[in-house]
Amino acid sequence: MPLFAVWLAAAAPAQGAADVRGPELIFVEFRDLGGWAEEDHAAALAAFARHCENPARKPAKSGALGVDAEALLKVCRKARSVEPARARAFFEENFRALRIGAAGFVTGYFEPELEGSRIKTGNFSIPLLSRPDDLVKVTDENRPEGFDPAFAFARRLGDGRLVEHPDRGEIMDGALDGRGLELVWLSDPVDAFYIHVQGSARIRLTDGSVMRVGYAAKTGHPYFPIGRVMIERGLAAPGTVTMDVLRGWLAKNPGEVDGVLRRNRSYIFFSEVEVGDPDAGPVGAADIPLIAGRSLAVDKTLHTFGTPVFVEANLPTGEDEAAEPFRRLMIAEDTGSAIVGPARGDIFMGSGEKAGDIAGRIQHDARFTLLVPQGVTLDREVER
Repeated sequence: MPLFAVWLAAAAPAQGAADVRGPELIFVEFRDLGGWAEEDHAAALAAFARHCENPARKPAKSGALGVDAEALLKVCRKARSVEPARARAFFEENFRALRIGAAGFVTGYFEPELEGSRIKTGNFSIPLLSRPDDLVKVTDENRPEGFDPAFAFARRLGDGRLVEHPDRGEIMDGALDGRGLELVWLSDPVDAFYIHVQGSARIRLTDGSVMRVGYAAKTGHPYFPIGRVMIERGLAAPGTVTMDVLRGWLAKNPGEVDGVLRRNRSYIFFSEVEVGDPDAGPVGAADIPLIAGRSLAVDKTLHTFGTPVFVEANLPTGEDEAAEPFRRLMIAEDTGSAIVGPARGDIFMGSGEKAGDIAGRIQHDARFTLLVPQGVTLDREVER
């Protein structure tokens, strides 16, 4: 269940997205990674080892950058028996550090917590929809001639033909009404949209229980960052439209909400997720619960899920939004429709309002270094 962890303003352009070979990968010594010695390697080791907790788990699909999933799984299995005190030595002995030679950029995402109802009421009238039974995955085998290759989903008609699915505006106008797809009802269309952006949510229901929803599918239409509307109109400069800025503008201009939301034609469908450990994070695209500050959403076509990635940035996570160093060994285990390129990442910040406040401020330059299993050589490696 991937989280669509993308922010609402136009972010930095994807670096190297058109070339699956990616940028140069520069070998560096671990001691040259800023903040490596001070990192909590034991916490990173525990996050990494979750990728092989299940002995029957199959290797992830290897990304186009060339980090071999089989080799990664073998190292992960070794990690299961490593004592926390040896975590740093384990990483240094079993991996090589390859810095991505392209300008990096990070954003933040979170799991919203909102109020809702399983039935439509006067207060709760905005639905989250479950996946329609006529929505199908488009592959090279079933893609109709002339069908936009960017579309990964389509609608199957009664005669078997695949056509473009109704987009957000058409669904808002009732294209899917009457089919019993309403999963839960919310009070605010902007709140509902944010759940579409994040891909998951905890919803406090009117009976006092908690419901968790997660990504099930999407219509296939391209994602449009609606914060760009403010930039187009000269209301904000690029890079300044955080979640709070956009929400504040929409709150002051409620007549703009409908039109702005329609600009993003992509529409997300959800399913109810069984809550085992209520304190665990939502399940990401690697089918593992996310960990705040350790889980990184990446371009899944390029990166291999389970890869440790050392992220260096200065983020506004301090008191009064002060910038402070973020030097963290994270694990690539989620993705997002606008997380494109080898040096593009989205940091999972946790659940709830506080996590959302922090996540919404993050649109910052970063540097990414892959930890690649010993013995695996990537095509674009160069010596420093």
